[in-house]
Amino acid sequence: MKILVLNSGSSSVKYQVLDMEGEQVLARGIVERIGLAGSRLKHRKGDRELVVEEEIKNHSGAIELILKYLTHPEHGAIKNPEEIDAVGHRVVHGGEKFSGSVLITDEVIESIRECIPLAPLHNPANLAGILAAREKLPGKPMVAVFDTAFHQTMPPHSYMYALPYDLYRERKIRRYGFHGTSHRYVSQRAASLLGTSKEKLKIITAHLGNGASMCAVLGGKSVDTTMGYTPLEGLYMGTRCGDLDPAVPLAIQNQMKLTPPEVDHLLNKRSGMLGVSGISSDMRDLEEAAEKGNQRATLALKMYAYKVKKYIGAYAAAMGGLDVLVFTAGIGENSPLIREWSCEGLEFMGIEIDTEKNREMVRGREGIISKGKVKVMVIPTNEELVIARDTAEIVSSL
Repeated sequence: MKILVLNSGSSSVKYQVLDMEGEQVLARGIVERIGLAGSRLKHRKGDRELVVEEEIKNHSGAIELILKYLTHPEHGAIKNPEEIDAVGHRVVHGGEKFSGSVLITDEVIESIRECIPLAPLHNPANLAGILAAREKLPGKPMVAVFDTAFHQTMPPHSYMYALPYDLYRERKIRRYGFHGTSHRYVSQRAASLLGTSKEKLKIITAHLGNGASMCAVLGGKSVDTTMGYTPLEGLYMGTRCGDLDPAVPLAIQNQMKLTPPEVDHLLNKRSGMLGVSGISSDMRDLEEAAEKGNQRATLALKMYAYKVKKYIGAYAAAMGGLDVLVFTAGIGENSPLIREWSCEGLEFMGIEIDTEKNREMVRGREGIISKGKVKVMVIPTNEELVIARDTAEIVSSL
């Protein structure tokens, strides 16, 4: 079975084609700057990358271009679109309705549309990708895989805010969590690598990238996560502020005479590592600057690791112990420094980093980097594989 996986953003579409017999990636790429000047496709098959600059007006045009190069005589991975058996779509928000992946129907599309107020920047783009794929691949079964679904196992005392209850009942204001597909994959992969049933493990997963979140996984189920009603809550990130006294945005708005959209922009786009360091939102730039003695870069790094460490302690307490700590995503997979600082001083919990193994664990490698009771692991995430697996499973049962 060949699965096309699509991750549609507001101005981009990432894609992969996987042959599920052996779970092999046949081709992958991204269409960038949809509807903007300088739009282009980056297409990779094996070690060969092709860049095509072409006007791409909308998601329909993007899907058409993707199919053109997936079936290209020289650069393609399939002979014609009919070889695609099904399409898996990443959808950011499924609200309370979806606790797992589902076959896309007209009713599911309407439910995704109803969740737009919960994810106004993401769900419209996800819908655009679904509708475009339906247009270009008529009759092909399609599956929606939700970022929020894995966290629907959180208990009410974990996901509720201490606000008037009517805000939850009438407006569904609660904690939802994100990066669920990644947390699900790496927690299951950790159990597999350890040769242990996921139901027997207490795992903390740390998805540390430009966007970052952590998750407490008890017996294979999410029981808490750092992101909340939006991805702004929790760890501080590349440009997002993370946890904040809720009075601070009001003070900023009043003192600086900003509009609500301007405050939102400040918290989401001008804060985080960029805001603290004044240099960059990229961890690599901050580590380089810190090595040269830049104090604000060093401060940004220490703040970041300290926040991760606090959540490790909190989630171990919430689960009544800890067996495995997993680092994943761009920073989690490639920054030995952040991994080391995040675990520093946690020997009393059984967390002890093996310095040599930690320094060697970069660039797509996976394995154990600890020597203490708690297994500390680095596992590259693979959200596309999860989407493809869910799609294949659902379509196979039709």
